[in-house]
Amino acid sequence: MPPTSNLDLFLHAIADPTRRRILNALKEKGACSIDKETGLCASDIEQRVKLAQPTVSHHMRILVKANLVEAKREGHWRWYRRNDKFIAEMMRGLKGQL
Repeated sequence: MPPTSNLDLFLHAIADPTRRRILNALKEKGACSIDKETGLCASDIEQRVKLAQPTVSHHMRILVKANLVEAKREGHWRWYRRNDKFIAEMMRGLKGQL
């Protein structure tokens, strides 16, 4: 069972509909403008969720802090991908607590 603090961060992160849209967009394969097979760069996310860069950055910080998304710098780009293993672990933990 995941620690309560991890579960709390997870629930806070997925409570926002915009962050859920971002997580859904990150499931797309081959949609990254910097030729990554999975994930998206920050500008791709901005286009998909139709939000300004500062707003996307705010949401991505929350998703990264909750460990739902992994971030990596690629030159001038910031590339994000879902942490599906962690998401599955949190879902099992949530199911165990209800």
